[in-house]
Amino acid sequence: MPASFVRAAALFAIWTIWVGASYAQEAYGIGRIATPSEIAGWDIDVSPDGRGLPPGHGGVHEGKAIFAEKCAACHGDQGQGKPMDRLAGGLGTIGADKPVKTVGSYWPYATTLYDFINRAMPFDAPQSLSHDEVYAVSAYVLFLNHLVPEDMVLDAKSLPEIQMPSRKAFVSGH
Repeated sequence: MPASFVRAAALFAIWTIWVGASYAQEAYGIGRIATPSEIAGWDIDVSPDGRGLPPGHGGVHEGKAIFAEKCAACHGDQGQGKPMDRLAGGLGTIGADKPVKTVGSYWPYATTLYDFINRAMPFDAPQSLSHDEVYAVSAYVLFLNHLVPEDMVLDAKSLPEIQMPSRKAFVSGH
């Protein structure tokens, strides 16, 4: 293949991409740099060590009421599951042929619970809970798994300190 043809094809490809990008930006309003507030809205992940946890707090008692209103229809009033996943029980089954994969028996970090609830729950209205509500529901689910006492109040400092029973069963990239 002649070098002039390859050069022409490359220039045509670059021109096509440039024209397409220009059209997409004008037609669909895409292609601009995200604003700091937009980035902050997307930056909601929480690390195992607690980096990313927001200010706020919530206790088991508040969490029980929120869970009853927003979570029990899917997860059962005691986290027993049906129609969606079971959240409580199964402690000590991680090494079994069929482990019971609940928050208390399978999840390696308590911060993962906060992160998941904050991102994806309730199922019909994800990201609708306040930070305090997410801390409270997290506290209640951990209480259902006998991992925190009934008077526990969680916040960005106390949540990462909770030692999950299956933490050592996983290898972390952190």
